[in-house]
Amino acid sequence: MLFCDIALAEDPPAEQTSSVLPPQKTEDAPLYLHADQIEGIANQQVKAKGHVELQRNDGVLTSDYLQYTFDTDQAYATGDVTLEQPGLNVRGPELRLRLTDQVGQMQQPVYSLSDLITHTQATALTRKARGEARVLDFEGKNQYRLKDATYTTCPVNNDDWYLHVKDLNIDRGREVGTARNAYLEFKGVPILYTPFIDFPLNNQRKSGLLAPTFGTTGSSGLEFRLPYYWNIAPNYDATISPRIMSKRGLQLGGEFRYLGESYRGLLNGEFLADQATKTNRWSVFVNHDQTFAPGWSGHLHYERVSDNNYYRDLSNQINTTSITNLSQDGSINYSAGWWNAGIRAQKFQTLQDPLAPIVPPYNVLPQLTLNANLYDWHGVDFSFAGEAVHFDHPTLVTGTRVSAYPSFSLPMANDFAYLTPKFGVSQTNYYLDSSTLPNTVRTLPITSVDSGFYMDRTTTLFGHNYHQTLEPRIFYVYIPYRDQSQIPNFDSGEVDFNFAQMFTENRFAGGDRINDANQLTTAVTSRLIEPESGLERLRVSLGQRFYFAPQKVVLPGGTPSNSTSSDVLASIGGQLSQAWRAEAAVQFNTGLGESIRNSISANYHPEPGKTLNLSYRSIRGTYNSLGASNLDTIRQVDISAQWPLAPRWYGLMRYNYSFVDGRLVQGLAGLEYNAGCWAIRGVLQRIATATGSASNSFFIQLELNGIGRLGSNPLDVLKQSISGYVNTNELQNP
Repeated sequence: MLFCDIALAEDPPAEQTSSVLPPQKTEDAPLYLHADQIEGIANQQVKAKGHVELQRNDGVLTSDYLQYTFDTDQAYATGDVTLEQPGLNVRGPELRLRLTDQVGQMQQPVYSLSDLITHTQATALTRKARGEARVLDFEGKNQYRLKDATYTTCPVNNDDWYLHVKDLNIDRGREVGTARNAYLEFKGVPILYTPFIDFPLNNQRKSGLLAPTFGTTGSSGLEFRLPYYWNIAPNYDATISPRIMSKRGLQLGGEFRYLGESYRGLLNGEFLADQATKTNRWSVFVNHDQTFAPGWSGHLHYERVSDNNYYRDLSNQINTTSITNLSQDGSINYSAGWWNAGIRAQKFQTLQDPLAPIVPPYNVLPQLTLNANLYDWHGVDFSFAGEAVHFDHPTLVTGTRVSAYPSFSLPMANDFAYLTPKFGVSQTNYYLDSSTLPNTVRTLPITSVDSGFYMDRTTTLFGHNYHQTLEPRIFYVYIPYRDQSQIPNFDSGEVDFNFAQMFTENRFAGGDRINDANQLTTAVTSRLIEPESGLERLRVSLGQRFYFAPQKVVLPGGTPSNSTSSDVLASIGGQLSQAWRAEAAVQFNTGLGESIRNSISANYHPEPGKTLNLSYRSIRGTYNSLGASNLDTIRQVDISAQWPLAPRWYGLMRYNYSFVDGRLVQGLAGLEYNAGCWAIRGVLQRIATATGSASNSFFIQLELNGIGRLGSNPLDVLKQSISGYVNTNELQNP
């Protein structure tokens, strides 16, 4: 192809002609013109007919006829006019456009918008929008205004929903669309009118009204929420959420998030003048992390509500309705690498259950800590844990506890075995504000030896090669008995007996009880590992602890144990296939001759959008590993799933049932339909509350791709209730 400057005064021969028009400004790229016929006067005007194509940089204009004027930089095109630019394709019968500043107008345009993809977004789902208008005004680079327009993200020949707009502004620079005097038509029916709405053209944050949500709950009635999102800065944003409840009135809520180089945090608050209870109800949540200087950091967490029933009445999340203690704590910490220190204060708000009063935990006012870990210090590892803490309580014994636990260990290891002897001394002093309990000093030497082996071999099962391991482990602990009955219990509790706890020195959490121990723990684990992928196809573990002396130290109200061995723990599980994973565990009491704790679970997840979770657990509420009767009886089955029922239809469910209580702990049933450019989901949820009653909620949501979501939002509920749940809009081929 030959390019030359244009200097024509008469028609050229009837054959394809090409030319380069010189740029009008030095910063502009040249124009490339290609047509069946080209005529014009140099540096004044050029006309082209038949298969016209005008190109500058990455913009291409095609038409049947084109006239370009040099002085005004004006292109006038008629016929089948198409303009392609990054992120925009528009077609119409007539176009006037100044090429350099991108100012002009097209009549009767039919347009389509696509995401501006960068190399970091190459694997993301691309989204396209399209529509038509009476007039399209070009108002500068990446700035478009459409009159009497439509807008949809549905593909061609699919008109399920449209936004009809009197005035639509498309800002590709900010990736924001703004519509004035608009109404939404879904399946041929107008469902929503708004005088103003703006929406993102990509997934970036932007200020504006979010889609309203609505629904119903048994305790609050019909609900309507209209959030406003304020994108204050790249590192600050806020959401203001008015919520109208037919039984309770107007609740105002807000959330502020912030992020800086040395700090981050979240502020959240709600206020309601409750018409049902005739009281003012509110909640406050603050979470802040701060780095003051190298090594220095701080943390603040504060949450409080107006009354005991706040979450039970106003939340539809089971993990929220079951909250009993709200923490209010702050701390300052210093870390110097191998040692760290801190100061902390913590109080609690206890939400009382009228059917079962709860004793509030102790407040910590304050707590000083000092911890150190120095490895390979003169051939040994040194560790130190120390604290001084004052415990406060409105009704129970208060006082100060000062403790220090230095220890030394000597790790010895090679490729197939290890042996780690350890010795330490725990010293605890109690200074009590009580006339009934004396000040106490507790000194306990603690000795332990941890050892294990690692052996492996190559084996073949069912025609597949695996690495099979054999990993026995032996752990011995000796701690002499000290009478601790005169020591108050500020923060100690017995840890669940499991594989992790078997290999610890103390079966109690907290600092007020240290068990006496002359015990040996033995366990063995064997694994089948797929060498190509590294997947653990199967893991089998078996363990038991043996006691050479009675277990005398107990919590207040507990009973010492003369048992010579613990329960037997066994577990088996692994990634059975690409889609299946299963786990099973049992805790067997040799004295009773039966299992007292069982759990079994399986997960089937062949691909996104298909997940099935099954689990069952039971606890015999009479004995724990030492024979103490401090366990509640539990027998529960839990089934949850997301599964395609038909093309584009997905079923959603969770069934969590307690056989002991004879009631549903949490139930969920729903349907989700994804049409590609829109999705609708309906969910019915029932959850048991701490008071023994139940809360019912119904969610229905219409999601329009590229615009937002209408209705009550069940997505958080679904993600928490169904492990592996995926919003179908995130799937490539729903």
